[in-house]
Amino acid sequence: MVIKVFLASSSGSTAIKKKQQDVVGFLEALKVDYAQLDIACNEENRMWMRQNVPAEKKPSNGIPLPPQIFNEEGYCGDYETFFDAKEDNSVYAFLGLPPPPGSKEAGQAIVENGTHAEETNAEGNLDDSIEVPVEERNGHAHVEEEQAADEEGEGGEEEEEEEEEEVAAEEETADDETTEGETAGDEVAVEEEEEEEEEEEEEALEETDEVTEETEEEEEEEEEQEEEDLQSEEEEELRQLEEEEEAEGQEEEEEE
Repeated sequence: MVIKVFLASSSGSTAIKKKQQDVVGFLEALKVDYAQLDIACNEENRMWMRQNVPAEKKPSNGIPLPPQIFNEEGYCGDYETFFDAKEDNSVYAFLGLPPPPGSKEAGQAIVENGTHAEETNAEGNLDDSIEVPVEERNGHAHVEEEQAADEEGEGGEEEEEEEEEEVAAEEETADDETTEGETAGDEVAVEEEEEEEEEEEEEALEETDEVTEETEEEEEEEEEQEEEDLQSEEEEELRQLEEEEEAEGQEEEEEE
């Protein structure tokens, strides 16, 4: 199973970038296999994310903001639910993955099931034999998370409104670029059609010229033939006249 994290690589929102880095950094720290899918540069990723985020998880404008997390085709949640899972030490359950042996989450599951109560002390905490991340033992990670939660709580509503406006603006820009691309494609198609029409007209003119030349040649040949026929007829008539004159001359001589 591969965890899919939908991100916006070119987001102008500092809050969105911080949330994305928080999710990616935590998954890398846990060594969880995941794939980053960019919705800013890939229209298919953006449409798939929108269609597969449950309606109840979408904001009022219907546009879910990154980061959004999926396990294959199954929806895990957004940043807020991811953050809550971190606070509750239930990230693996949030991701739909079995916790690795020795992890804090696995230890909590054992305690809840009551199968290894001896591994807990009187206060209900895991003993030192269970591996706990160094950052959590030192308390740094928890302090940083609390500080981040406080900062987000102060301007949460304003940031969400700004994020929604920025996402809407980015989508409008993407739509405009798509429209410009389609318009450019239409112009190219029109130019190609005009060129084809011009070529067809030129070919038609050339064919007409060829037909005209052939017709003129045929007419010239016919005229020449007619002239030859006329000359032959005239010569024949002259020959007949000469023969008649000779015959008349002979008759006159005989009469004398």
